[in-house]
Amino acid sequence: MSLHKVDLNLFIVFEAIYNEGNLTRAADVLHLTQPAVSHALARLREQFADPLFVRKGSLMEPTARARSIVNDVRQSLQVLQNTLTPDSDFDFRGSERQFTFCLRDVLEATCLPQLLAYLNREAPNISIISQRLPRRDLESQLASGRLDFALDVLLAVSDDIHHELMSQDNLVVIARNNHPALHAGLDIYGYLSQQHILVSSRSEGPGVEDFELSRHGLQRQISLRCQHYYAAFRVVQQSDLLLTMPQTYARILNASGENTIYPMPVEIPPIDVHLYWHKNVEKDAGNRWLREKILELGVSTLI
Repeated sequence: MSLHKVDLNLFIVFEAIYNEGNLTRAADVLHLTQPAVSHALARLREQFADPLFVRKGSLMEPTARARSIVNDVRQSLQVLQNTLTPDSDFDFRGSERQFTFCLRDVLEATCLPQLLAYLNREAPNISIISQRLPRRDLESQLASGRLDFALDVLLAVSDDIHHELMSQDNLVVIARNNHPALHAGLDIYGYLSQQHILVSSRSEGPGVEDFELSRHGLQRQISLRCQHYYAAFRVVQQSDLLLTMPQTYARILNASGENTIYPMPVEIPPIDVHLYWHKNVEKDAGNRWLREKILELGVSTLI
């Protein structure tokens, strides 16, 4: 298929149908009539020699061929849009743009309040979606445009993914108030003699703190493995277990002083939090504006 023989507007229709799953809704989004969208779909089917979408009730289900090309289509449309949008065109005060983030629970609690407070003051019509995805899917989701940003620890990513250090956080240890073994404070011997909670989305394998402990030739005893710091924090409150977690989130959870926060008794490097985005949106005015603000807010919290 030669590109000069293809009407690129057809790909805009393709993306709208894929996103909406319905011809009527796609027509509304595109400000076209439904017959016009149906005609465009017929031309797309002819170009690809594939139905692309199959009706199931009121929905248009994408075929395997449609699923195989959707990311490339979205990526290409985003690149074209970026070339047509000068930096000065983004009116953040009047924009109703929606940005999608991939955040883990710790970063939702520590980053979203400050970010939303800023947006509510300066760009009240911009909205945010926060979701959690497997790390293996970050690149494909950023490339497809379904995801605008990801905030996470330093990850091994390709050159297509740009990232920058946003903030750092130290690890601290949480114990219940009046823990019977910690009247004199917490040293490394007391730390290793107690049972611990490990918070991880994985069902097995060490945590970041265990990697660092192993570099010192040390190993702790894990009594509970769970998925969320909030749950672990509540368990600590009613047990003698210790919890190692990021300091910023620990202060938020311990605002009422239910537990005691101790410094980590062994030297461990701070956790680096990076902001990730795809190279295709490097020059997108809205994306660039928001990521600059995120980095400004993040840098102000560096420890």
